[in-house]
Parts: sequence; C-alpha cells; structure tokens
Amino acid sequence: MGVDDADRAEVRRLLGREPRGQFAVVVRGADGQPVVIRNSPLLDDGTPMPTRYWLVGEREREAVSRLESSGGVDQAERAVDPDELSDAHRRYAEERSAVLPQGWSGPRPEGGVGGTRRGVKCLHAHLAWYLAGGEDPVGRYVAARLAGPAVAAVDCGTNSTRLLVAAPWPFGCGLVDPPVPVSSCGGLGLGTPLIALRREMRITRLGEGVDATGVLAGAAIARCVEVLDSYQRMSASMQVTALRAVATSAVRDAGNRDEFLDAAGAVLGVRPEVLDGQAEGALSFAGATVDLAPEQAPALVVDIGGGSTELVTGPTGSGAAGGGGGGTISPKLTAAVSLPIGCVRLTERHLHHDPPRVEEIDAARAEVVSLLEATAAANPSLLGATTFVGLAGTVSALAMIDLGLDRYETALVHGHEMTRSRVESLLEELASQPVEQRRLRLGLEPARAEVIVGGAIVLVEALRCLKHESLVVSERDILDGVAMSLGH
Repeated sequence: MGVDDADRAEVRRLLGREPRGQFAVVVRGADGQPVVIRNSPLLDDGTPMPTRYWLVGEREREAVSRLESSGGVDQAERAVDPDELSDAHRRYAEERSAVLPQGWSGPRPEGGVGGTRRGVKCLHAHLAWYLAGGEDPVGRYVAARLAGPAVAAVDCGTNSTRLLVAAPWPFGCGLVDPPVPVSSCGGLGLGTPLIALRREMRITRLGEGVDATGVLAGAAIARCVEVLDSYQRMSASMQVTALRAVATSAVRDAGNRDEFLDAAGAVLGVRPEVLDGQAEGALSFAGATVDLAPEQAPALVVDIGGGSTELVTGPTGSGAAGGGGGGTISPKLTAAVSLPIGCVRLTERHLHHDPPRVEEIDAARAEVVSLLEATAAANPSLLGATTFVGLAGTVSALAMIDLGLDRYETALVHGHEMTRSRVESLLEELASQPVEQRRLRLGLEPARAEVIVGGAIVLVEALRCLKHESLVVSERDILDGVAMSLGH
C-alpha cells in the first residue's frame, strides 16, 4: 500500500499531521491531488484502524462539514433504508477484515463505516467509501446533496434494460481514479463532470426471438415496460430534471417496434430514441474512454450487446456525446461499425444444445470471424488501436469470474485487465458446462448463464481478429455517453 513522497507530503498537509499507518490514494482530483485514501486496517504499532476510507480533499471535506453542521447526519439516517445501511456496514467490515495480516491474533478493528455498527456516524467516511466505489446508501445520499440537478439515462438493450442517474459534481474538473464518476472534462467540452448517483440493471430479454421472428414478443415488451415503469419512479424520487432513453439492436430490427416505443413512452414520459449502430457506437465510445489516459490512445471500444456488437476507434476522450438517432459520428472517431452479432443473437442462431456441441461452437465462431475479418479489411483503423476496451454484460461477467467475486464490485471490475488466453480458457470452461451448472458459477448472474457462451465467443474472436493480446474492462458505456449528452 506504499505511496510516494509527494503523496505522503500532500496527505500530511491535508490532515495537518503526520499520517499514522500505511495508506494508498484511491481517488484523485483531475489535478492529481488526493481526495480519498484507503487505510491499512492496522496502524504501525498494531492498533486497529476502524476507518478504512478517509475523505482528505479540502473542498469535499468543507462541503460535507457544512452539511453535517446543518443536521445532515440525522437527515441522512432518516433518508436511507435501514436494512440497506446495515448491509453496507457489514460489507465495509468484511472488506477491512479480509485484508488483516494472515494469522493476526491481536486486537481487530470493529464496526462498519466510520467505526459504527449501525446508524450514521460520519458523513465524511460514507462519502469517501462511495467515491472509492463502495455501495453505500449514505454516501450516495451525501453525493446527491452536494451535486447539481440530476439527469437520467435509460438503455433498452436486447438482453438488459438499464438506468443511470447522474448529476454535475462541483469539486474540480473530474475525479480521475474512481469508478463512480461518469465523466471528466477531457474532450467533451463539459465544464463540470458528472457523478453517478444510481445504476440499475435488469435482464429483460427484450430481443428474445427477434432474430427468428422479426418482431418483439408481447411478453418481452411487458417485461421491459414493467422495469421502465420502476425506473421512472426511481428517477422521479431523485428529482431528475431530464431523462433520455435509447433503444438499440432488438428494437431497430423489429417490425413492431412502435408497439414497444409507444408503451415505453407512456410509462417513462419520454419515447425512447432508436439509435442506429453508428450512433450507438459513438455514445458507447464517449462513455468508455472518458477516463482513459492519453497514452492509451488510440482506443478500440468493443461493446458486446445482446443483438449487436459495436466496434469504435478514436483518440481517448473523444466521442459523440450528442449522437442521436441520426447516427452523427464525431469527426474525431476514425471508425464506428455495428455488426449483427451479440450474445443473444448468436445463442439463438447456433447454440441449441445444453451444453453446446463442438460443431455449434465452431459455427458460431465462423460467423463471427467472417464478419470481423471483412469489417477489419474495410476499416483498417480498427487494427491500429493501442488499447482494447471491452464493454457490457458479457465482459463484466467474465471479469467477475476471473476475479472470483461473489458479488458485483465496480471498483474491482472497472479497469480490470484480462489476457486473450484467459478469456479463451473461460470460454472453454463455460461452454463445457450445462446452463444449470453455469448458474452456480461465482460471479455469473444466473439470468446471464444462457447467453454468456455466445458473448464470450464474440469477445475471443474480436481479440484475435483485431490483433490484441489483452483487454481493459470498462464499466462506463452507452449509458454514460447518454448521461453526458444531457450534461453537455
């Protein structure tokens, strides 16, 4: 957990004393200054350190202190669900205990966030953990109180339906390290970054059967509209000032798409925009690359959806934040291509047995390779990228399996790197297992078990055909791009 002399000196200045124990800077401002540090669970003399995450940024601390002085602690405790808060304390304590020295028999730190087992003790500690990627309802409440008016983005995808509520974050031009903020200022002309206040995902399988029938099934429409109704109520409870909804592959391919769009618009209050493949790719690129370093450019963003896969290249920090249904691409992008292959579509076309047969896997691979090779030949810039960035549920699920996570943790999944050989081995493992066995895999959401093999085939062949030996996982994607378009 070591830090360099400059970080230690700056943290000393921010604290007004010499820091005790080891720590790491886990959240920085755009100027590189520490905002949140993560402490070792023990001080140098073995004394327990109950507070794992400390808020050290000057402006952030001052703002939270003003909130506390105006009754913010009591207000936060009344505002959050007590069971959700209790779960957060438990997770915080478990994380801290997990990093105690092996075989430690001395005094152990106790309590959860801020050293307490229940209720709210310190808003600074809650916000610090939230900014570092912790699922903390009090931290989210504090962030919402400090942020500007919220906006909401909704993505009606082929396999899942998702919501992002975000708001302008006033403390400097971008928090560059943590997974919580959805944008920085680079390249998009945004004067203030956005911070994510809530992310939701439900697997609705809107595109179920579309490839074969050409229409959206009534039951699939009903599933998705039910989720959209809940998202509208969440957004209203968070007092969002603008909501933008988009629909992608399944809806644009369906002959009865107006039936879905009318029903969705009735519950959301806004009719979803049907994006073409290029606009979808541009928005995904804008979200996925916003926090990549300049040396990682040019980037290749590969967004594996349920019905299509988008391949987009360009310098990091560019993108088409506004990209609407017209398919306008930022001139900074060098290629934006949408291919009619995704985890659901490939599964329905080829993987009919459980587990899939070798010849089915081979046929699926052949279709993917044929499309990728033709696309790369027509768009040579796809082969010149420095960094391969993988997006969407397939990639996140494989990262969670690779990390051995039993629950989703944004801070660990976002930025995780996997080699092509590791993805190949995961594909082989998953393809050899029946669906019911896959459902039990640590890190794999049960509802994704049916389509994960199809998605993994796309990812493996994209890495191979586009000449990359590894990928970086991004948890920022089209949702973030849509939210950024509302803040533009």
